[in-house]
Amino acid sequence: MNDYEGLRKGNRSNPQGLIDNILRKGTPDRVYHWEIFHDREIRDAIAGRFDLMKGVPPNDPNFERKKLIAVNRFCGWDYVTSCVSVGFEHHGAEVNGRGFQDEHTGPIMSWEDFEKFDWPDPDAPQLTAELEWFQENLPDDMCIVGGLTGHFAEELSFLMGYETLCYALFDQRDLIRAISDKLLEIYRTCVQRTLAYDRVRIIYPTDDMGFKTGLLISPDDTRQFVLKNHKALSEMTHAAGRLYVLHSCGKLADIIDDLIDDVKIDAKHSFEDAIEDVCEVKQTYGRRIALLGGIDMDFLCRSSDPDIRKRVRDTLDACQPGGGYCLGTGNSVANYIPLDNYLAMVDEGMLYDGA
Repeated sequence: MNDYEGLRKGNRSNPQGLIDNILRKGTPDRVYHWEIFHDREIRDAIAGRFDLMKGVPPNDPNFERKKLIAVNRFCGWDYVTSCVSVGFEHHGAEVNGRGFQDEHTGPIMSWEDFEKFDWPDPDAPQLTAELEWFQENLPDDMCIVGGLTGHFAEELSFLMGYETLCYALFDQRDLIRAISDKLLEIYRTCVQRTLAYDRVRIIYPTDDMGFKTGLLISPDDTRQFVLKNHKALSEMTHAAGRLYVLHSCGKLADIIDDLIDDVKIDAKHSFEDAIEDVCEVKQTYGRRIALLGGIDMDFLCRSSDPDIRKRVRDTLDACQPGGGYCLGTGNSVANYIPLDNYLAMVDEGMLYDGA
């Protein structure tokens, strides 16, 4: 059994080093790690295997929050992810802990639906409870990433249904504009409230805009209904002295210049080998923003320990110099990734010395 020398040795947390690395201020002192999250099954398995919750009683009211901190630190993360977040009513189903969206219909398919829709309240007092706890209890050498917000492209397709959205781009553009504006109103408040906590160093919108070969809607429509809103949140974030880091799945080649030059994202997350190799991107737009992740999830699922470790070293050799890269999966630490394969990736990153 692998003894995971790097994981057991651990990394010294350094949130300012993470920030400097994303800002590409030079080759960092160590490998920094980045993910959206661990699926619960992965987090529980890591905590159990390495006895990370020793001494914390299971009936502790903050047991899960303490577990999040312990597992993130163990895996080399310098942060936990938390924010003021709202939920929307969607049509869809859940299977094995993963949601599946109805692509044909949604709760808002007409102006009548829009007017009667029960929009979430971003000012609800309880939405700050988790942030307040992390603000007071997070170890001094960790920061908060304000993630899982700003779902403009996603919510347009979820609330209308992707098929309805596509038709509406031709015959109900005013309705799309109204939904887009309402989303911006809500997410402005979410981000503003999140930025009120000084331990929040990064705002991290997660907004899938494309698929394997292109965008979900045209570049011009994406600019009008999606990127305009991200620009507004980015300006708020930068005015507060924080970073704006985007997660988006899909081939974004048609709008990458908009994201960098107009929205002014500081980094991009989510890379899939079928779309683009992060090592190749390091030599193109990776010279302008930071790149996060890129160890393809399909590769992680199917590969051997030696192959995973070799790919990690090769990726770090290509992406680590000069800064602007964090090691991680191509998307997230999903519950279907073999745990030992994920741990091999993290362990090799902690062992890496650039030699």
